[in-house]
Amino acid sequence: MKTMKMLAASAMILSIVACNSNSVSGKADGADSTAVAAAPQKPASAKELLPSKATVDSVSYLLGIQLGSMIKNYNMGDLNFNMIKKGAADFVASKGNPRDEEFTKQFKVNPEEMNRIMNDFVQKRAEYVGAINKEKEQKFLEANRKKEGVQETESGLQYIIVEAGSDVKPKSAKDTVYVHYKLSLTDGTVVEEVKEDQDAVMLTLNRVIPAWTEGLQLLGEGGKATLFVPSELGYGERGSNGIDPNSTLVFDIQLDSVKVFVEPAVEDKK
Repeated sequence: MKTMKMLAASAMILSIVACNSNSVSGKADGADSTAVAAAPQKPASAKELLPSKATVDSVSYLLGIQLGSMIKNYNMGDLNFNMIKKGAADFVASKGNPRDEEFTKQFKVNPEEMNRIMNDFVQKRAEYVGAINKEKEQKFLEANRKKEGVQETESGLQYIIVEAGSDVKPKSAKDTVYVHYKLSLTDGTVVEEVKEDQDAVMLTLNRVIPAWTEGLQLLGEGGKATLFVPSELGYGERGSNGIDPNSTLVFDIQLDSVKVFVEPAVEDKK
């Protein structure tokens, strides 16, 4: 039954507990057989075996962090935390076997509808965020193209050449390049960075976002540029990890070296 998937988190917690529940009592290998046996201890009462209130509070808080991480990663926006609390409490207080068909009828919303409802919600949120970002993008690019040093290609890619580099440039989208870069959002948030003290990243120009395919061909080896990337030249309506739908991107790129693609020789079959 699909409802069983809801117990995955509980199973994970129980596995952690199980790994730490092995007894550490008993003699160690090679212990002195003449040692005096320890005096028997009075068995603890059941109540004394319970976790402390501080531990219960810590576990509760950590489960909240885990849930919060999911909410943030999926960009779910403002949720009703009272309903989150009620849903958790209702499931803990539920009766019967989750495998039984009648089990789900005791909840306000059928847990078996979770995938459909969640998918619809996430899609609507993505459409909303995408629409907001598109409006922001239009304003940003309009203002940015008026700034000193900013150039723009026919595709809409805006850029500033910081250093042109040498005459050795990528000649086609089949070429391989080695680069250092920093990816930021227009608000300055750094999404990803390959720093100077790290190895350069190797990329083939026909396997990257369109803005890179076009922008890197504007530079020679040793060149540096800032690319202002419209969403359609970046990750578009779908976005990517840490990048919302229709996000405008800012890349600071250094082209370290170029490996020009060479067509393989065709063997003469005569």
